[in-house]
Amino acid sequence: MILYPAIDLKDGACVRLKLGDMNEATVYNADPAAQAGDFARLGFPWLHVVDLNGAFEGRSVNGTAVEAILAAVAPGMKVQLGGGIRDMAAIAAWLDKGVSRVILGTVALREPELVRAAAKAYPGRVVVGIDARAGKVAVEGWAESSELGVVDLARKFEDAGVAAIVYTDIDRDGVLKGLNMLATLKLAHAISIPVIASGGLASIEDVRKLMAPEAAILDGAISGRAIYDGRLDPAEALALIAGAPIA
Repeated sequence: MILYPAIDLKDGACVRLKLGDMNEATVYNADPAAQAGDFARLGFPWLHVVDLNGAFEGRSVNGTAVEAILAAVAPGMKVQLGGGIRDMAAIAAWLDKGVSRVILGTVALREPELVRAAAKAYPGRVVVGIDARAGKVAVEGWAESSELGVVDLARKFEDAGVAAIVYTDIDRDGVLKGLNMLATLKLAHAISIPVIASGGLASIEDVRKLMAPEAAILDGAISGRAIYDGRLDPAEALALIAGAPIA
């Protein structure tokens, strides 16, 4: 099980949103690269980065901050990046710059063939991001909702070779209500693609739930606000995952 600390970028700063609302942003670090370096030194193997402005504008906006993050964590920490990556040129550019995996969200709904082509061209380096509100897929930085269900969209990529699916419950994101384990496990059992849980991770108790036998099907989970607010101790969480004694 992999625990992914999250860096969400808005206007060049590291922030967390409440329920995906850009007007409800709390700035946690004005230097995202320094924050990424801290996560790397703590021993996290992966970092989850989202360009929030990019997700709304449909193009990379916080590229300078992302490049600084890549430089700060190389070579030991891998980075997966989402937000505004909408065509093959952008996918290729970020992978060439050192991003380990790109996350495709809006285009997964609107241009699934692009996702399939990217997964074929870059095996193991394309992740599908599925963000849902009340079980229905939302896109364009969560500003628009569709009528398509989460499982229905995920199944479109069963044989595409995508590395994973990041499933985010928007109604829990940034409000520390705990992961939606029921919906996340339902998705994981419905498909063969690895699933990463996102949205609501609140404490070490959520990490313990992820370590339970019934959750072994999950690839990992993303944590944001809980780490920044001090509700989740990174060392304790990483030790629990590693099976080491916790001091």
